[in-house]
Amino acid sequence: MATVDSSPTIANRRLDKLFPSIPYMEKAAARRMPKFIHDYMVGGIGMEHGVKSNRDALNAVRLMPRYLSEAQTPDIRTQILGDAFDAPFGVAPLGLSGLMWPNLERILAAAAHQHNLPYILSTYACVSLERIKPIAQEHGWFQYYPSNDPSVEQDLLDRSKEAGYKTLVLTVDIPVETRRDRDIHNGLSVPPRFDLRTLWQMMTHPAWSLGMLQAGVPHFETLTTYSKPGARPIQGSLEFIYTTMKGHITADRFKTIRANWDGDLIVKGVLDVEEAKIYSALGADGIIVSNHGGRQFDAAPTSVEMLPKIRQALGPNALIMADGGIRNGLDIARMLALGANFVLLGRPFVYAVAAIGKQGGDHAMTILKEELRGAMAQMGCPTLEDLPSFLVQ
Repeated sequence: MATVDSSPTIANRRLDKLFPSIPYMEKAAARRMPKFIHDYMVGGIGMEHGVKSNRDALNAVRLMPRYLSEAQTPDIRTQILGDAFDAPFGVAPLGLSGLMWPNLERILAAAAHQHNLPYILSTYACVSLERIKPIAQEHGWFQYYPSNDPSVEQDLLDRSKEAGYKTLVLTVDIPVETRRDRDIHNGLSVPPRFDLRTLWQMMTHPAWSLGMLQAGVPHFETLTTYSKPGARPIQGSLEFIYTTMKGHITADRFKTIRANWDGDLIVKGVLDVEEAKIYSALGADGIIVSNHGGRQFDAAPTSVEMLPKIRQALGPNALIMADGGIRNGLDIARMLALGANFVLLGRPFVYAVAAIGKQGGDHAMTILKEELRGAMAQMGCPTLEDLPSFLVQ
C-alpha cells in the first residue's frame, strides 16, 4: 500500500500558500485553460440551474459542533467493497479528461494510488483502460457506458477483467446525446477545431497548448478498436459513440450486465428511490447518487435532496456513494452525514491539475484530507460513522 509523506517541505509550504484550497485552484485553472475547454468543464445543461443547485444544497447542510469531546484526532480511514482506503473519497470518472488537461488521467491515477484512494477511469477518457490500470493499480475502477451492441459490450467487459479491474461503475444517466449550450456555441469538438477563435484561445494559453503537443491529439483510446477499418481514431470513435453507446438501461439489460460481470458492480446516476431499490434487488453491489454534476437534466433534484431518502429506503447496510458540487473536506463530511458511505469528486481535481500541473492531484488530495479531519475535529466527531449524528435536521 502506498503511503504519503506528510512532512512540510519548503516546496509544499510554497504550494500551500499559493493554493490553500480548491477555489484558489479553480481561479488559476480558469486563467490557464482555453475558454472552450473551461466552459466544457464547468458548464451544465440548459440554464445550468442544476450546477448551481448542487452547490446551494450543500451550503444549506448544517452540522453541529460539539466541544465537550475527546475526539482530538478523527479517523478518516474507511473500508468499502472489501478494500481499505485512507479517506472516504475518490476520483470520479471524467469524460474527455485528456482534452481538459494533457495527461490528466495519468496524473490523477498516480496521485490516487499514492494517497490510497480509488480512481475511476471513464469509457470516454483519452487513455485506454489497459494503459491506466498499471498506474492506478489495485484501486483502479472502470466506468462503463453501456453499448447496445452485445458483442462490443461483452468485449469491453472481458477487456476490463483481463486488465485486472475488480470494480465496474455502470453509468445509467446518459440515454441520449445531450445539447449543452456552451459547447454548441463554442463549437467544441475532439480534436479542437482550428478556427480563428480556437487558435487564439490556444495561443494565449501556452501551458495547455504545449502540453497537448507533447501528449498528442486526444481521442477515445478505449473505443478506437471498435472503429470502422480505415477511420481516423477520433472520427471513428465518435461515430461509434453516436450510434452504439446510447439507450436506457432496462431491467433485462442490467441483468445481462450483472450476469456477465463477476466483480463488484456499482450503478452511477441514480436519483429515484424506487430505481435505487430495484437496482439493489437486481444485484448491484452499490449505487452512486448523482445528477451527473448538473450536466444532463436541469430539472433533476440534487444528491443532497435524494441521498437521505435513498439511505432510508435501502437501509444501513447498503453501499451508497454520492457526488455533485463537492469542493472541500467539509462538503465531504456533509455528504457522509446525509447518508453516503463514500463520495466522489471530479471538477476539483481538474482545477488542481490545470492550476498546478503534475503536483495538482497530490496537493488537492492532501488538502481535502486535512479539511475533512479539521471539520470533524471542530465538531468533536471521532469517526466517519458518527457523522450522521451531527446533522442538524
